[in-house]
Amino acid sequence: MTDTENISKVTDIINDSHIGMLTTINEEGALVSRPLAVQDVKEDGDLWFFTGLDTSQVAHVRADPRVNVSFGKRTEWVSVAGTAEVITDRAKIHEMWNQTVEAWYPDGPDTPEVCLLRVDSESAEYWTSPGGTAATVFQWVKSKVTNSRMSVGESGTVEL
Repeated sequence: MTDTENISKVTDIINDSHIGMLTTINEEGALVSRPLAVQDVKEDGDLWFFTGLDTSQVAHVRADPRVNVSFGKRTEWVSVAGTAEVITDRAKIHEMWNQTVEAWYPDGPDTPEVCLLRVDSESAEYWTSPGGTAATVFQWVKSKVTNSRMSVGESGTVEL
């Protein structure tokens, strides 16, 4: 696949998944993950999330901006590596605001603790298993019977 096709594959998986597991590095150097709803995926793979200034992810990003965000849905997965930045620009918050975010912040986009996390994506790896679970199970059985390595789909790495 070309880089353009790989980037398109990555953004398609993210858009189909909606929820990503954001992994940050805590004060002790341990990896910590939590689910966040992606608000926007740019063509270059950059990701935008709403969160709160008082959250652990904001504290972690401010101390060490290196992050990973993973997405998965049934038979497709993607892992995005990059650096995150906390955005407190009210105009940008208003621009990206939507009704889904109101479930967490019912007072609206001017809620003082609302902020955005922008992930500047540097690279991504994706895996797909066409045909769903049944095809994956079939490939597993076939590999056992033929004593060969299992082949379940495609994967790729792309620099963003």
